[in-house]
Amino acid sequence: MNFTRKNTHYIYFFPVLIIYFEIILKISLFNNLFNEGFWNMVLFSIPIGFLIYLLSTTFNERENKISFILFTALLTIIYGSQFVYYKIFSTFLSLYSFVGTSQAMQFWEEIVRAILKEIVPFSFLLLPLILISVFHNKLKPIIKTEKKLKLKIFGVGAIIQALIICIVQNSNNGDLSTRYLYSDSFIIDMSVDRFGLLTTERLDCKNIITSYIEKNDEYGVNNGEVYANVTTSSAIADEDIKQELEQEIKYNVLNIDFDNLVKNEKNEEIKDMHEYFSKVKPTNKNEYTGKFRGKNLILITAEGFSPYAINKDTTPTLYKMYEEGFKFTDFYTPLWGVSTSDGEYVACTGLIPKAGIWSFYKSSENYMPFCMGNQMKDLGYKTFAYHNHYYDYYKRNLSHPNMGYTYKGLGNGLDVKETWPESDLEMIDLTAPEYISESPFHTYYMTVSGHLRYTFEGNYMSYKNKDAVVNLNYSDNVKAYLACNIELDKAMESLIKKLEDAGIAEDTLIAISPDHYPYGLELSEISELAGHDVEENFELYKSVFILWSKGMEPETIDKPCSSLDIIPTLSNLLGLEYDSRLLMGRDIMSDAKPLVLFSNRSWITDKATYNSTTEELTSKDDYSVDSEYEEEIVETIKDKFKYSALVLDKNYYAYLFN
Repeated sequence: MNFTRKNTHYIYFFPVLIIYFEIILKISLFNNLFNEGFWNMVLFSIPIGFLIYLLSTTFNERENKISFILFTALLTIIYGSQFVYYKIFSTFLSLYSFVGTSQAMQFWEEIVRAILKEIVPFSFLLLPLILISVFHNKLKPIIKTEKKLKLKIFGVGAIIQALIICIVQNSNNGDLSTRYLYSDSFIIDMSVDRFGLLTTERLDCKNIITSYIEKNDEYGVNNGEVYANVTTSSAIADEDIKQELEQEIKYNVLNIDFDNLVKNEKNEEIKDMHEYFSKVKPTNKNEYTGKFRGKNLILITAEGFSPYAINKDTTPTLYKMYEEGFKFTDFYTPLWGVSTSDGEYVACTGLIPKAGIWSFYKSSENYMPFCMGNQMKDLGYKTFAYHNHYYDYYKRNLSHPNMGYTYKGLGNGLDVKETWPESDLEMIDLTAPEYISESPFHTYYMTVSGHLRYTFEGNYMSYKNKDAVVNLNYSDNVKAYLACNIELDKAMESLIKKLEDAGIAEDTLIAISPDHYPYGLELSEISELAGHDVEENFELYKSVFILWSKGMEPETIDKPCSSLDIIPTLSNLLGLEYDSRLLMGRDIMSDAKPLVLFSNRSWITDKATYNSTTEELTSKDDYSVDSEYEEEIVETIKDKFKYSALVLDKNYYAYLFN
């Protein structure tokens, strides 16, 4: 390019600035630079930089200088805030999540800590703004760009944009091809690495707008009619399954006439969903079906909980529950990439979160029949939900009542002492009297005592329980993590004692799983707990699922499984009438093939593991898997992500059930 006009000395500033910022992110966050996404990022950055240049040279000389500095400041804020957010939460801040930035600011101490810890790369992000602010008087005049030059710059930018889009759309190699990531899916971390942050922000915006349009279009389909023929029996519509029933195999399904649904559906996308779910193989009823039928259920999502928090000496109650219940030895809790409430969403709905939005918040607008609250409420159970932090954090005041619960949190009826974090023990002691005499009941808890920051100065629960860990042979942050989880153990001790005193401990099933791994600890600190270097793609998400009822026979379950499997597993154990085809997980106790999937499309089965970042397929034990097996699993996972998002976007369950 050879621009000869006299106002051309700033044309390349913003493209270079954006590439500069992107390079800092790639090096400091992804530990690589010249991977397959580098040139994509460079080419995508040039048109965006040209556009910002044109916008900043539209006015007179003085106004152009101001806008020039303001655009530099805006880019610095965007890259700086995303850098810090990633360092704290191990993911990028989606545009949708900006509605909750005021809540994130409650962790200002953690923000300061992250900046100080990463002061070198953060300083490099600030450097251009500092220089341009200090030396703005020495800048050459930024005059208004002439119309012909504007058209020329715009044309070159458009050509480059068209070129890179053409390259991307024709890059269709591999399971997670560049084309797939750009057009068919939105995986925010991989998108930043493959296309750059600003292009990811554009794709994120497109994703939100598309979701909004689809949501507002859905009620016009079929003139509001619902064609499903649904009963609460377990009759089967599909002829093949009927034949299997004759062989005494029964499945967890409802009588949904998918053939009739497909025949009468006018919306092609909904019709495609009907066809997809009609072909999903359901999970079978088994020897565990109804094992805990009629029992009370206490379901707990434990903040930042992990297997490393279970210890015979420091957390004896959790240790007892783990050893005396179902022991799941190969359980995982993936991190999903938008909000930490995504982990809670998975455990409560059996669905995969949609990328780019707060799925739990959005689900509050939908009919959610398979959430345990709604399932148990339909059976006449009294249903309660509690959270010992602010009741409206992540909009739980909308999502949790929609799941079928009478919901309380700090600020709307749960009067726990306001500390950071609040006490799980205090929450149990205040709430148990509300339901313990209401059998049958189902209670859901979202705890907070295990939340970061893991220091004795920044975590009141860690400080409170410091004496119990002070002599352990760990670093201070690790000790603080273990200490705050002691509060959860005390809460469980108190809860079980109350159940025993009421004579219903044997009649109550307690299920506990984490929302995510303790990302408030550094990988080196998690490795310290594990006693070895923890592998980042799979082992980092190795987790724990406690499923216990007093007096039950202990049992070890060695299958790969994850938090996505909790709802179908509990539904089967409690003997509930549900349709296993409509959930993305599967009943762990069934003979369904195990599948653990992660947000980056890595996966684990009983036969193999696949690391999407390295594209490495590894067979397990005596199995020998090939590319055909890999392709089958990859396509299955793509479908699960696609149709789970559509269930949320289309309020699909409302189409099926009156």
